[in-house]
Amino acid sequence: MKMKISVALLWITGLAEAFLAIPLIGGGFVISTGYSVLGVMFVLHAITLFFSFREYSPKSGSILGVITSTIAWIPGIGWVFHLITAAVLLFSAAFTRNRI
Repeated sequence: MKMKISVALLWITGLAEAFLAIPLIGGGFVISTGYSVLGVMFVLHAITLFFSFREYSPKSGSILGVITSTIAWIPGIGWVFHLITAAVLLFSAAFTRNRI
């Protein structure tokens, strides 16, 4: 048996969001990339959302991720959203039947 693509992407985006939620380190990374990492995360969340629709997996984390990517440039608010989004994505990945 193999893992669904959507579940693998939930894990990947969840871990990436968790990294961005680390105080000072995540913010420093976002600033050092000229905020372009937020655009990359937007695309990753959109791809994850596409596969989640296709494979009937949870969509809430990816939708929240798209929203987070658009407002995460605001200090403080971005950190909170990264933290919440990481938790939702990782819980969704952990509690989803990830076998085809």
